[in-house]
This record gives sequence, structure tokens and C-alpha cells, in this order.
Amino acid sequence: MTWLPDAAVGRLRDAVDLPDLTGTRYKLIEKLGQGGMGSVYRVEDTALGRHVALKVIVAAHADDELAGRLLREAQIIARLEHPGIVPVHDVGTLPDGRVFYTMKLVQGQRLDRHVAQFGNLRDWLRVFEKICEAVWFAHTHGVLHRDLKPQNIMVGPFGEVLVLDWGLSKVLGERPATGAQPVATDWPAVSTETASGAVLGTPGYMAPEQKRGQLPDQRTDVYSLGVILEFLFRLAERPPRAVAAISRKAMAEDATQRYASVKELAEDVAHYLDGLAVAAYPEPFYSRAWHWVVKHRAWILLILAYLVMRTAFILWRGR
Repeated sequence: MTWLPDAAVGRLRDAVDLPDLTGTRYKLIEKLGQGGMGSVYRVEDTALGRHVALKVIVAAHADDELAGRLLREAQIIARLEHPGIVPVHDVGTLPDGRVFYTMKLVQGQRLDRHVAQFGNLRDWLRVFEKICEAVWFAHTHGVLHRDLKPQNIMVGPFGEVLVLDWGLSKVLGERPATGAQPVATDWPAVSTETASGAVLGTPGYMAPEQKRGQLPDQRTDVYSLGVILEFLFRLAERPPRAVAAISRKAMAEDATQRYASVKELAEDVAHYLDGLAVAAYPEPFYSRAWHWVVKHRAWILLILAYLVMRTAFILWRGR
């Protein structure tokens, strides 16, 4: 029996996975990457004369369940119209029978690579605020991400921040995999669960209840954002205690002790950046007093200016 080298096996696997674009408006350019469910390719949209990203199920794992998942992912992203979420352009079935969708081709770097090369903690926290904005927007539309991590966040050359890979997203109010009656919703009724109590997510970023296969809520994504925040502040030379406290609160083992929403988490980060007190970090009186001064500095400066001018006027009149 002749054994093929690993490199040759890899090339054969890639060749099998190549999407059949015959008769479509797309022309294959290159493979960009591959995940557990699908592969992403750079293709040319010949109808519009632009490059886009095409995501298609990996050939070896193509089945009705994954096809439904990929279709559902495209439908969810298409409804979440936000600057921090990649827009979907097209969806369909290729001649080889695999479901695909195309989306904006994102330029830039993954968050973990970006922070290793650019900026400081304050810059990174501004990026973190934008991540929270996109996730918060999704939550207001009843969608949980469930796989937030630096590798699923892209930072563009002009400061744009995009949350990617919504393949494990969960629509609140969907019918659970156990077969219970569905809650009224206008979302497509395609389950994302592989089995009752299935664990979906990335180790190290999953909330404890997510690891246990329990039903998630907004605080599940809050936990993952807390891990990302911890990743960011640990890169700083002198990590601020307030930021560490925000991360700890977001990552609390007990979900009831976390921020109740991404909005609350983002607000605490914004308060830190603005020099104000943060809810997660009880401070001594002198620190609270300083924050009060910072918050009301405009009025304080006006009053001081008035007093100086008034004193000068009185001294001038007393001559």
C-alpha cells in the first residue's frame, strides 16, 4: 500500500472542498480560511465587479443539518444591519448541492493580532466599546452570539470593528432541541443545537452555564466579553484596577452577579475612559471626590474663573 504525504493529502482535500461556481456570477480567487462548519473563499462578483467573501459548507460535512445552520446564519446576519456586523449580499445553493452565502470582504486584522501591533490600553478599550455596541445591537434584536473571542473580531484599517462568525448564534424564543412548543417569533425555525444539552462554543471563552449546556441569555455573551476585556488589559504594562474589576464582574461564575446586559458593561468601560467612577470598583472617598470634580469640571472652572475675576475687580476698586 502506498501512503501519500500529508501535504498531498491536504491538497487533495482542498481540491475536493473547492466550491463549484459553474454557472454562477462568482469567480474563485483564493481560499481565505476554514472553520468547523464551512470554508471561506475570496471570489469575484462578476455582475458587480467586486471581490466578496463566499462561505460554503465543507464538502466532507455537507448534510441537511449543516445546510440549515449555514442558511440560518446568513438569514440572521442579513437582519442585523449594523456597522459592526458584516452585511450579507447573497445566499443560495451551488451546482454541487452545497448551500453558500456571500458577504462583504473584510479587510484588516483579527483583534488578537491588531492589539499586538498597535495602540495602548485606552485605544483597545475604544475598540472594545465598538464590539459591545455590535453585540448589544444583536441582543436588542433577540440574538446571542455565543462564540465571542478575539479571533472572531476584525479591526479594519480605518478603525472599523466587525464582529464575525455568527454560526453558533442563538435566537431567544426559539424552540429548544428537546421538542418543547416554540415561543412566538418571526425568525426562521431552524435549530442550532446538535442535541439536547449540546455544548457549543470555544473553551476559555464559554460561560459556566454554556459549558453545562444550559439555556443561555445575554449574560452568556457578557461573560465572553469579560474574557476578551481581560485579554486586553493583561497586555497593558500597568493594568488599571478598575478595568480588572470590570472584567471580573463580567466573568462572575454566578450569572446573577454579572452585568445584566452588555449595555451596562459598555457603560462602565465608558465611565473609566471618561475618568468617572465605575460600578464594579468601589473607591475610597478621595477617589470618588476626584471623579466628581472631573465630571463637573466645566462648571467648576467657570465658577473659579468668576471668583478670580470678581476678586480682581474688588482689588482694583479698592485702590
